[in-house]
Amino acid sequence: MTQSSWTERLLGGFRKTSDRLGENLTAVGGTSKLDEATLDEVEDALITSDLGPAAAARIKDKLRERRFGLEITERELKEAVADEIAAILRAVAKPLEISAFPRPQVILVIGVNGSGKTTTIAKLAHWLQEDDYGVMLAAGDTFRAAAIGQLATWAERIGAPIIRGAEGGDPASIVFDGVKAATDQGIDALVVDTAGRLQNKRELMDELAKIRKVLGRLNPEAPHNVLLVLDATNGQNALSQIDVFKEVAGVTGLIMTKLDGTARGGVLVAAAEQYGLPIHAIGVGETIDDLRPFDPDLVARVIAGVA
Repeated sequence: MTQSSWTERLLGGFRKTSDRLGENLTAVGGTSKLDEATLDEVEDALITSDLGPAAAARIKDKLRERRFGLEITERELKEAVADEIAAILRAVAKPLEISAFPRPQVILVIGVNGSGKTTTIAKLAHWLQEDDYGVMLAAGDTFRAAAIGQLATWAERIGAPIIRGAEGGDPASIVFDGVKAATDQGIDALVVDTAGRLQNKRELMDELAKIRKVLGRLNPEAPHNVLLVLDATNGQNALSQIDVFKEVAGVTGLIMTKLDGTARGGVLVAAAEQYGLPIHAIGVGETIDDLRPFDPDLVARVIAGVA
């Protein structure tokens, strides 16, 4: 995909979010002095647009520091907000690097059912293949037969080998088999699907602990990445998922999906400000190549409605 086509897709994907924030900032008013009352309105507009209280307060403070008492137009206000959003996002915009030695790099992918986790795994694998990495998939979500079948279908579509077992099988055994096979075949990255149930946190914690123990026997450095897939349509509720999965799984990075179907894309900024976890990629569509590293400056300008 060319940069221009990705930019167009990004603009389309964030349209609902940028429209929402744009409308909220437009409501602040036209040309006026940036006084305390206007700053309060800007803060409210940012919170209403799902950027979260912490990010909204930080942006408000920066605007006060740099522009207080000065005349500012609506366009200048949006530009200034975009600059501050970019500053927040730059700190966490980190592409996923395949650097493990010895290979394979083991990437556990976690997330609640319905977040787009299994599809995201396929898109991530395709993205790595485009960068000339050998990729293998492991169907570690044995809790749902549908997840195993879905991942197998994607594996066939993208031409990636897959390690799978029966529904209800032992996920740790499948991961063990995956690492052994990936090692024997000289695979660069093993991407592992995991169960997404949160109804019983203890069961999920025990399952992930067992996977980690098995991995530790094969490679003390594994898993090299624990990626949490978040559904942007959940808005602020996505942040509570970060809290839970950080506790049970030791999350090392985030992938935000479904940004094209929501006006709540501002939660990307909230997550960056509140947790500081690397955001490796974002998804803004349904096609296999819509998952990409994100440009924090471009995303900030799109969110603020000035791209």
